[in-house]
Amino acid sequence: MNIGSYQLNSNVILAPMAGITDRPFRQLCCRLGAGMAVSEMLSSNPKVWKSGKSKLRMEHGDEAGIRSVQIAGSDPTEMAYAAKVNADNGAQIIDINMGCPAKKVNKKLAGSALLKAPEQVEQIVKSVVAAVEIPVTLKIRTGWCENTRNGIEIANIAEANGIQALAVHGRTRNDFYKGNAEYDTIKSIKSAVNIPVIANGDITSVEKARQVLEYTNADAIMIGRAAQGRPWIFREINHFLKTGEHLAPPKVEEIRAILLAHVQELHKFYGDFMGARIARKHVSWYLQTHDQGKQFRSIFNALELPVEQLDALNVFFDNLT
Repeated sequence: MNIGSYQLNSNVILAPMAGITDRPFRQLCCRLGAGMAVSEMLSSNPKVWKSGKSKLRMEHGDEAGIRSVQIAGSDPTEMAYAAKVNADNGAQIIDINMGCPAKKVNKKLAGSALLKAPEQVEQIVKSVVAAVEIPVTLKIRTGWCENTRNGIEIANIAEANGIQALAVHGRTRNDFYKGNAEYDTIKSIKSAVNIPVIANGDITSVEKARQVLEYTNADAIMIGRAAQGRPWIFREINHFLKTGEHLAPPKVEEIRAILLAHVQELHKFYGDFMGARIARKHVSWYLQTHDQGKQFRSIFNALELPVEQLDALNVFFDNLT
């Protein structure tokens, strides 16, 4: 699959997730088989760019792999400026967020709220595409609610105004993450446009990955929550799509190595204080199978120092083997 001049080495992509798809996680998923990893959502409002969190999210130059940066907002001029700033900072693809269902985003007429305003969608897409010389992609939901599924209309607007790939989450905004994703709308969108379409939503196994690709005829799939604590899902899906066979799950020692390296990268990227706190949620996801009683996670979440976290993880894995 190509996005502009960029060729993905896998059609399995890491979805953008706020507070999760930071640089350490993106790099890890790409090493484990993701063809591309899209960044956390960045606000297009320049007033928030001076925060420490935003500064960490806005430097892309030394990151390996295809650097796709997602921006969110409702003002076409601000969105265009945000796209240009991030392109200047090393982004190779700009992704526009029109899929986030969060109330704090939607009340500003951003994220999936834009699906209610096709004319605004067109203005934003035109402005962003005109502002940068790199490819621009778009992520949407199937519509605002069950009675207003207008994904095909939005997809046609996107294609007509220069969007070079479209990711579709198979839920409406009102669904949030409840119930089951549906793929009929994604299939219809794929039939309606000529740009690459990426199917997203509830792809949690290698079998589901193949099923969704075959049913929708999508060019790629996007994995979100299923990669939390299981970043090797990308290589498992790649192997299954290529061979039809299941790849052996990682052994405990490999999980240990992946997790320890991930936690160390979080400490390095965020610093001791924030790195130790952000590591907690990732460790919880990794250890759901190995710590079903949550005793270790309760202990781990009370640890304040990076060295304490690493020592505790080593002791935990020593006791597993």
